[in-house]
Amino acid sequence: MRWLVALLLLAGGAGHTSPLFEDDGILEVTLEGPLSKAIDDTERRDEHPFSLTVEGTRLDVVVRVRGISRAQVCQFPPLRLDFSSIDTSATVFSGQRRLKLVTHCKKTASYEQNVLEEYAAYRIFNALSDVSFRVRLLRVRYIDTRKPDKDALLRYAFLIESKEALAERNEGTLVKPRRVTKNYLDDTQTGLAYIFQYLIGNTDWGLVRAIDADICCHNGVIVGIEGRHFYVPYDFDRAGLINARYAKPDPTLRIRKVTQRRYRGYCMADNAIRDALRVVVGHQDTILGIMTALGALTGQELEESSEYVRSFFEVAADEEKLLREFEKRCL
Repeated sequence: MRWLVALLLLAGGAGHTSPLFEDDGILEVTLEGPLSKAIDDTERRDEHPFSLTVEGTRLDVVVRVRGISRAQVCQFPPLRLDFSSIDTSATVFSGQRRLKLVTHCKKTASYEQNVLEEYAAYRIFNALSDVSFRVRLLRVRYIDTRKPDKDALLRYAFLIESKEALAERNEGTLVKPRRVTKNYLDDTQTGLAYIFQYLIGNTDWGLVRAIDADICCHNGVIVGIEGRHFYVPYDFDRAGLINARYAKPDPTLRIRKVTQRRYRGYCMADNAIRDALRVVVGHQDTILGIMTALGALTGQELEESSEYVRSFFEVAADEEKLLREFEKRCL
């Protein structure tokens, strides 16, 4: 996957980049602190003192639970790491303030595989657009200081670039509209996002206000760049590609399971959505390469995930038929 990241960096914006996201190698870290207390604190979400050891350097960080749905269904909810009060300049975390950590939901192996599959989803959108959230895969050794006799827990996780860093890297600004219309958004980026969401089988998103929020969008942000508005999706754990055990489709969509694809984009000019589809199809080898490069996936999981992605390209081979489906379903 190193060749892919190099390609993305060459094609990327001229804005700030972070050493954390310039490398796609798996980063080995140790996160030590009152782990059981922190992950059980899903209501108040107090900040808890931890240490993070990376490449021989120990950093004092603050950790708390984050997320909405995963905090409700997961035994090990996603976390936020706060570096804002310490000097990180001599480490791979240089320039970072607050980062989202995507963790395994539960302790069984399938949930760790879900982490890798969601990481792959972010990488796929990276291949389609530089105006996308960068990610870094970790191998985390969790040590619970409240349970000193318990063995450390070793699991995959990944960090997500902050919204502020995403905007800065692309020389843009975060925009917080209450709602958006199809004419408000950049056609090229939006078309790619629509096709991407369909490819990974994600229906848990929308160009409407997020849950308990006053601004657009549900599982997405808007970045303004040179007078244009770019929709940037995130949070793919309920996508068909991941097929998490807890993931259920919205009943109003009338699909039985999350692995059933459903187009949910706005209606667009025929040439705009056609061009986006052709761009995605043109990246077929790169996208399939992202899947096969995830050597940490088990043989069965790798085959199932890769087959799910391949099934999109099989359908997309009949361009006109797929475009008619999009036209039928568009909002």
